Amino acid sequence: MPVACRAVLRLVPITAALLIALHLPDAAAQSRHERAAQALQQRMDQAEGRYREAMVRVRNNEPEAVKEGDAALEDMEDVVVECGKLRGCDPAGFVTTFKRLLKADADAAAAVEEEDEIDPFDTDPDGMAAGAAGDVPEAARAAALLSDGRRFVEMVQYNPAVQEAIRRWLTDMRHSLIVSHENYQYMRDLMWPHYERSALPEALLFGILAKESTGRVHSTSRAGAAGPMQFMYATGRRFGLGPDATGFDTRYDPYASAQASAAYLNERMAELNRNIELALAAYNGGEGRALRIHNASGGRSFWDESVYSQFPPETRDYVPMVIAAAWLFLHPKKYGLEFPKVDARPATLTLQKPASIYELTICLGSSGSRYGYMRMLRNLNPRYQADEWIPAGTELRATTRVVGLYNRWCTRGARADLAHELVRSDPGSAVVRSGPAQPLPATAAAAVAPVTPASPREHRVARGETLGRIAERYGCDLGALARSNGIRPPRYALRPGQRLELGACQR
Repeated sequence: MPVACRAVLRLVPITAALLIALHLPDAAAQSRHERAAQALQQRMDQAEGRYREAMVRVRNNEPEAVKEGDAALEDMEDVVVECGKLRGCDPAGFVTTFKRLLKADADAAAAVEEEDEIDPFDTDPDGMAAGAAGDVPEAARAAALLSDGRRFVEMVQYNPAVQEAIRRWLTDMRHSLIVSHENYQYMRDLMWPHYERSALPEALLFGILAKESTGRVHSTSRAGAAGPMQFMYATGRRFGLGPDATGFDTRYDPYASAQASAAYLNERMAELNRNIELALAAYNGGEGRALRIHNASGGRSFWDESVYSQFPPETRDYVPMVIAAAWLFLHPKKYGLEFPKVDARPATLTLQKPASIYELTICLGSSGSRYGYMRMLRNLNPRYQADEWIPAGTELRATTRVVGLYNRWCTRGARADLAHELVRSDPGSAVVRSGPAQPLPATAAAAVAPVTPASPREHRVARGETLGRIAERYGCDLGALARSNGIRPPRYALRPGQRLELGACQR
């Protein structure tokens, strides 16, 4: 039985006892009785706070949390008993407390038991279609495409290109769609507010994210587009993206890239008669081409043959695929589609000791996540490479669940030690070079002393190597190695064939 359900059952008899206590005859309240009643109220408030905190920790799978919650309930029971014995103690306030806890826990239990019966997506949750006029951004006028559902329903029912795109997302690309949704849930609080402020539908954000990067913030195309929203370098610079003071390319940052994406689409809407399809075509095929075709079309839609045929095949595929992903985001159950439900409540993880994302991934395990937490950690902390050692005290973006798992598994114990050993292992030490055996005379063998091999003075970077792994191999501090070779953090970019001086890395 879920913890929330057990908590409800535990609270019911207590509440019943309180309701009976309400009918006890009132007595003249003496000052000492009033002070005692106030002290009981303080104890009840403290116990309620402890109980709520324990329930949060229970959902994070923290050890001893259930016992702490039970202890808090026992304290509340003691307060009830003492109130019943105290002349002048009014149980009504305590009844209110228990009703509040009953409702909170009943709601939590219902969410666990009935979540499969609830469609979390509404085509117009905020009444966006009705308010898309006046001095709001141009995008708001076009938001009806994905918010009120009317034109979108017609497109899905009668547009073979969108229908085919839905089929593709539900068949050979189903896994990509589901992974995109899972990745998006973790980044939603960073990305969605920018679209919301621009009156752009959330479904449109998801559709672009799914088609562009599958929600992987470090995606880079062969053409040079980068990040979760796949900005080209020059376009990104126009909208505030690119290398910051530390050298980090903010195209990889989900917050900054979503902000730039919303601004870019709003700009396209203004010049393309608020047409979402043409704005998407510009996003993929170039704004110059889209504007030129639009100006010459006499206002015809993207689906008009004279317009549609002028875009390259990639763009003609891109537009219906984004719209189809957006439609499935809004109506998953209509198509028998079940998106994974993840606990994505944001929280800050403060490292108690140095670690890499690789090490954290191993020690966190996969509790509550089919694929583990590596992608989530990388998406929320794009400035760090997966094998880079991150100093103790660093604050990482994570979730409440991950913070609980970190405190349980990654700070001490066998799993933490194993994760540390695995990421510290040097595959080069497994290779032993030896020639054919040559027997030595006994006297010569006795005279041979062990020779310590000379430490290398430089290292030539091979393809795929990172500075973190090289530092591990030679037992060097990452920062010292970077400084001695003029390599800037946090990316520590290397190129194949580069020679690194190892003066600071002698074993």
